[in-house]
Amino acid sequence: MALKTYSGSCHCGAVRFEADIDLSAGSNRCNCSVCTKARAWFLIVKPEHYRPTAGEDKLSEYQWTPAGRSDSFLHYRFCKTCGIRTAGHGGLDSKEGGFYFVSVASLDNVDPDELAAMPVRYADGKHDRFDRAPADTQVL
Repeated sequence: MALKTYSGSCHCGAVRFEADIDLSAGSNRCNCSVCTKARAWFLIVKPEHYRPTAGEDKLSEYQWTPAGRSDSFLHYRFCKTCGIRTAGHGGLDSKEGGFYFVSVASLDNVDPDELAAMPVRYADGKHDRFDRAPADTQVL
């Protein structure tokens, strides 16, 4: 695993972060309703590899509670000023330590060739089958 530190931000620059990411480990796209509507393309990052550097007070949050659960699982965070999602998190209170999901589009210093070479994993979240790709990935 070759971690490299990337910086990221929202459109207006109010929200900023750094994350240690191994792009060769791949990125993710999902066809659930939230990811589809946001055109989400994201990287999973361990909590110890994600660092907010500015604008935590500029963030708003949408919390998603899966069917059959009483508590929210995913926390989608976005800039109150420009509306851009930079990163969200899930399961941070769990014994596994949770994760952050960083928007690929919010990375500021990533080489386009690195992005083109990065593997993409697809999840069929629309049918709650996160362990497999949907039949059609053309528009993800």
